[in-house]
Amino acid sequence: MVAAGVALQHSAQARRNAKNGCARSGIFPSVAEAPEISPGPWYKVNPMTQRTAIANRFQGKVAVVTGGASGIGRATLEELVREGAAAAFLDMSPSGAELERHLTEAGHDVLFCQGDMGDEAFCRSAAGRALERWGKVNYLVNNAFSFISKGMDATRADWDRMFQTGPAAYALMTQLVAPSMREQGGGAVVNVSSISAFIAQPGRWTYNAAKGAVNTLTKCMALDLAPWGIRVNSVSPGWIWTREVEKAAVGGREKWEPLWGQYHMLERLGEAVEVAAAILFLLSDDAAFITATDLAVDGGYRGMGSEGLGRTSTFAGSR
Repeated sequence: MVAAGVALQHSAQARRNAKNGCARSGIFPSVAEAPEISPGPWYKVNPMTQRTAIANRFQGKVAVVTGGASGIGRATLEELVREGAAAAFLDMSPSGAELERHLTEAGHDVLFCQGDMGDEAFCRSAAGRALERWGKVNYLVNNAFSFISKGMDATRADWDRMFQTGPAAYALMTQLVAPSMREQGGGAVVNVSSISAFIAQPGRWTYNAAKGAVNTLTKCMALDLAPWGIRVNSVSPGWIWTREVEKAAVGGREKWEPLWGQYHMLERLGEAVEVAAAILFLLSDDAAFITATDLAVDGGYRGMGSEGLGRTSTFAGSR
């Protein structure tokens, strides 16, 4: 994940005044009077690159996080163990071994399982190792997902891979750990979805369809597991500075954040830890009456219409 960047030179209120054109008159002007606003330093407003842990919130609990060696999965893993949880994390990347060593040396109780979420035998083995080590699982974060973005060019193999490593793996992992949650009197599952589950994007039949399936799967899981005291929710991140976004950011964050940031009301991309914070909330007892719900962590992405931030739109009554 790319670093957040330099601190701002102006206060948040000053930025709001400048953006709303009210620094001069003290009132909100009409669209015709509003000054043209070009991308400026405010696109870095308040990114949460670090958060204050809630001490011992998950003490004595055990979590399983898939895709835990990087990005949102890693941020979630790190925040969970900071708040007292023991955690198993699954990932294809061998870098997970170094992360396991680092977290263990820091005093955390973690287990790394390397393998492919499309491999049922691996999923069963990883869940079994977690249960053998700790005797229980209280929380599951289904995060690992293939980023196969294809449309007319998608092959049957692409579709199979997309769904096997995505919704099918989410379902399997839940099936494997839910009985243990039931034995503990309940638990919580969070499925990582995406803004892509709700919108059309060019050339993304495979990815968007699979993420859409996650949202429906989440609600069905929530219904069936409610009698066991298990809550199931999802989060749908907007554009987050993760490995996949970095791959597209040729020229670096300084170049692309002002452009991609305009897809969001907050005019910036999110940080992985900001998604992790939402996931931890949904896992916690603070969300005890929340299930079958999708929490958008998207900086206002889905709340905007085709007019975007409104800087190029005029309408009757605005003059």
